[in-house]
Amino acid sequence: MKIIIINGPNLNLLGKRENDIYGDASFVEFFTRLQKKNESISLSQFQSNIEGEIIDKLQEVGYSYDGIILNAAAYTHTSIGIGDVVKAISTPVVEVHISNTFAREEFRHHSFISPSAKGIILGFGLQGYELALKSFLISE
Repeated sequence: MKIIIINGPNLNLLGKRENDIYGDASFVEFFTRLQKKNESISLSQFQSNIEGEIIDKLQEVGYSYDGIILNAAAYTHTSIGIGDVVKAISTPVVEVHISNTFAREEFRHHSFISPSAKGIILGFGLQGYELALKSFLISE
């Protein structure tokens, strides 16, 4: 099974920014632990602060992977292009957010990704990624 986690802007700063919202662990530390717990899965990750690079990566893996875990971060609420590519690809996408976006600013209450996602997980911190991964394993 091939699963990729795709992270959007500023998620490379996890562990350094707004620890009260995002926690104090870096994504690299979390991802390394997640890989070790799931050695039978081909699990990779990609992060970009650039919208077009995220779209390119979704197009690249969107027909050949078994699942995509996508945290488009702020692009969730602004990118019609990312929403369109999630709709276009055949690989199922689980949308993940570390924080509960509905407990935050009003503009974070709308997602261009959600209508085409297999599911949405938000508000469980970094564990949301692990829950998303489990959703692919359950549906095998």
